[in-house]
Amino acid sequence: QVRLVESGGGLAQAGDSLRLSCTAPAGTNTIYAMAWFRQSPGTEREFVAAVSWSGSTTHYRDSVKGRFTISRENVGHTIHLQMDSLKPEDTAVYYCAADHQGFSVNLPANDYDLLQIYGLWGQGTQVTVSS
Repeated sequence: QVRLVESGGGLAQAGDSLRLSCTAPAGTNTIYAMAWFRQSPGTEREFVAAVSWSGSTTHYRDSVKGRFTISRENVGHTIHLQMDSLKPEDTAVYYCAADHQGFSVNLPANDYDLLQIYGLWGQGTQVTVSS
């Protein structure tokens, strides 16, 4: 099964920045919306940010607005998540996700947080923020 490849996690202190990247393997067919989710121990996976297939539309969870920026490269299926002003509550395993079936095409950006529209996932990368 196709797996997205994530990189860029690690350790940071509160107020620091980290940048996550995610790419689909060569040969992957059309990718529509892409997103980042995160999960802490004992909690459900939660939406963080998403970007449309064109890269022109983005959507964020409220707690990261103004601190995180999702972007998409024009060539290839690669996205980035720039995380600034990190907080201890941002600590989690971050997962990249991609819609390869087109479920997101006719959805408003506010619906990009629906976990079920994403059929491709990465293995996750740990982000740990200390106070």
